[in-house]
Amino acid sequence: MTAAFSTSDRAVNASGDPLEAPGPRRPRRLGDTVVASLVDRIVSGAYPVGAVLPTEPELCREFGVSRTVVRESAKLLEAKGLVKAVPGRGTRVLEPIGWNLLDPLVLKAQIRHDSDLSILDDLVNVRAALECDMAAQCARVITPAQAEALSRQADVLAASLHDPPRYAAEDVAFHEMIMIVSGNRLGHAIIHGIHAKARLSSRYNGDPDGDELAQSLAEHRQIESMILQGDALGAAAAMRVHIAGSWARRRPGVRGARGGKTAP
Repeated sequence: MTAAFSTSDRAVNASGDPLEAPGPRRPRRLGDTVVASLVDRIVSGAYPVGAVLPTEPELCREFGVSRTVVRESAKLLEAKGLVKAVPGRGTRVLEPIGWNLLDPLVLKAQIRHDSDLSILDDLVNVRAALECDMAAQCARVITPAQAEALSRQADVLAASLHDPPRYAAEDVAFHEMIMIVSGNRLGHAIIHGIHAKARLSSRYNGDPDGDELAQSLAEHRQIESMILQGDALGAAAAMRVHIAGSWARRRPGVRGARGGKTAP
């Protein structure tokens, strides 16, 4: 096998025939398709650790793109920590420990192919650690106006109990308010990124019934109470009980064929 991502820039189609010069935006769209496909193949194990990616001409033929697009795609894969180009030896898939799981494409693919739920377990643990700290900080710094807004949001959450999709949206808004008040912008950005991708997975969200939503609401009310009392340790503890407990209840396989439960 020849080394991947070698010289000529001539564009070819799937049959190897020359293509017309692409328009100014076309390479970006085609490059997105190439990168997304290769990320999915690497994360799924179709290209296992140590494997050499198909050669540049092979990828050009498969995706109908120029070698410039393939080279740019390879650089993006390297930036995500998925591969390493070695002159004369091709572009090889690296160990998962070095993959950038905060990259949206990589995280989305990891969740999609997370057969043993280990990534979702890790995600919940990271989320709990960060949100517990932010809940504690929120309890320390919240202003009267912010406290009133948080209580109003808890009331909106209560009014949404019989509408699960709305409850899920208002649930997210409740957590967002706490993170914003905490002032931890980095923690907020990390949670926002990983939770948004997780919520695209039905295995993460589950299918809540009325009793489970009622329990979720009670946990949110406890978080609210601790924050309004200015009890930082109590707020952190209540947040941990809620996030970890909610995942334990809804995690696929925990309660047999019913599978997962609602996201916190």
